[in-house]
Order: sequence, then C-alpha cells, then structure tokens
Amino acid sequence: MDSSTSKPRLREQVRVVMRLHHYSIRTEKSYWYWIRYFIRFHQLRHPLEMGAVEVNAFLSWLAVERKVAAATQNLALNALVFLYARVLQQPLGQVGEVVRAKRSTRIPTVLTHAEATEILALLRQPYQLLASLMYGAGLRVVEAARLRMKDLDFDRQVITIHDGKGGKDRTTLLPATLISSLLERKQRIFNAWKSHEPFYQAPVSLPFALRRKYPNAPRSFEWQWLFPSTSLCPDEDGQIVRHHIHVSSIQKAVKQALHRSCVHKPASCHTFRHTFATELLRRGSDIRTVQTLLGHADVRTTQIYTHVLGQGFAGVQSPLG
Repeated sequence: MDSSTSKPRLREQVRVVMRLHHYSIRTEKSYWYWIRYFIRFHQLRHPLEMGAVEVNAFLSWLAVERKVAAATQNLALNALVFLYARVLQQPLGQVGEVVRAKRSTRIPTVLTHAEATEILALLRQPYQLLASLMYGAGLRVVEAARLRMKDLDFDRQVITIHDGKGGKDRTTLLPATLISSLLERKQRIFNAWKSHEPFYQAPVSLPFALRRKYPNAPRSFEWQWLFPSTSLCPDEDGQIVRHHIHVSSIQKAVKQALHRSCVHKPASCHTFRHTFATELLRRGSDIRTVQTLLGHADVRTTQIYTHVLGQGFAGVQSPLG
C-alpha cells in the first residue's frame, strides 16, 4: 500500500469522524499525533493491516522504552481505540496484557500565598491578569487563555469553563479582587469592537460545530476572546480568524517572572492551580467543593492536595518537638 497516498486519506477520515462527534480541535490533534506515531512505529503499515497485537506492542514499548507517564499511555490507547472502533469500524476487542506505565505518586509543587502574589506582582499585563485567574479561580493555563466575554458572570461572581479537560463544562469562582480589572478590560475591548477598529474586523475562531450552529457568533461581542491574539491566522478550514493568546507566551512570561522572584521552587503556570486547591483546603473548604471547582471527575485526584498539607499527621510530633 502506498503510504504517501494512504496517510492523507486516513487523516481526512479521522478528521471527518471527530468533527461528526464534536470532538475538540485539541483532542483531534492529540489523537492524530498518536495514530501517526503508531503507524510509524510499525514501519508505515496501514492500521487495517494490523490489530490488537500491534497495539499491544506499541503501548508496551511506550511504557518500557519511552517510559511515558500512565496518562500519556492511556491517551495513546484512547486514540487507537477510537481509530479502530469509530473510523475503521473494526473494534480492537481485547488488546491483551499491556505493560502499564507506572502512575506518578509525586506530590505537586505548591506556592505559599506570599510566593504566589510575589510572582504575580512581577508580571506585566495581560499576563498578570491571566496568572491571577489561574491562582484565584483554579484555571488551567489553556482555560484562562480561552475565556470569552460571555464566560464571565460578574453579578454571580462565576466563571464558566466550556469544553475543559475531558470535554466537560464547569463553573468556578470569579475572584472579587479581579472584578474591576476584568470589567475595565471588557469595556476597553467593547469600545474598540463597537468602533469597528481594524484589530476587531476579523472574526474570532470557533469550533466547527459552533460556527455551523451560530453563524453570527464569530463577529458578536459575547464570543470575543477576553485575551485575543495580536495576529491573525487561518483556522482548520482556511478562514482567516483571530485566535486567543498563545499558551506558550503565558508560560514564558510566568517562567521569566519566577526567575526574577525570590521563589526557589520548580514552579510553572499549573503551580498556580495547585496552589489554589491547597489554599482552599488549608482555609477549611470541603474537599468535594474543591473537586467541583477544579473539575476533577474523581475525588481521589483532589485528595493529592491533602498530602501536600500533611493533614497535621493526626497530631503526631517529631521527637525534636
């Protein structure tokens, strides 16, 4: 089989099926990455020529040779299960005994409140506001970057996260201390949008299913990005649109602020989310509430933050006092 012609056909098949089932663009790119990796691992054989045995070999190789994390191995498995079941219409069935990647038991790095505010003070806008949302609302960096005007409810002090990790929606806290800054930013963008400034003439990017359902949304104010990119780019269908601020620029800004600070911890954007959860628990919040705010499907994921706190070790004291 000619791989040069089969791969584009397969890529298009995956794309069509994923759009049909309303998968996010991030998931589509991630799944295709692992499907392509699987094909290359088996010397460009077409997936129809392979099956459960080859999938088993690939997943075991990821764990043994590449030493990937358990979550990464599961993502690769999900991509291949989707490929065979939904795209090729040949479900894999039992893959067999796969060498499983070990789950990490490391306790996440967290900041103290003083350390978090020190780093925030060293950031310029809009990165300070973005990082403040990660710390104050427990947002992932991509969730903060993808906020739209309609996602902020100032009256109820609630932020709605659409299509978060796992494709789920959730609501979380809108910090009272950020309301004035967010309102000012919203008003500034509204004035520019209302005045038809060139910067806002291009439509904003929307997932394919939403563009079809709401054809006027890309040019409406409610769907404008809270943190838009400064440049235009083509979307997956080739239309020139404005996307949200790039995640890598936020990560770079936080990294630089961390280096200028007096904080000597291996922190990142995600550390703000860890710190949000730890601070809520330290201040007496119920773990189920924290689970909901973080969007964790399983409370056991949230419980890792109780290990960070140490839970007082049931009152046990060191021999040194």
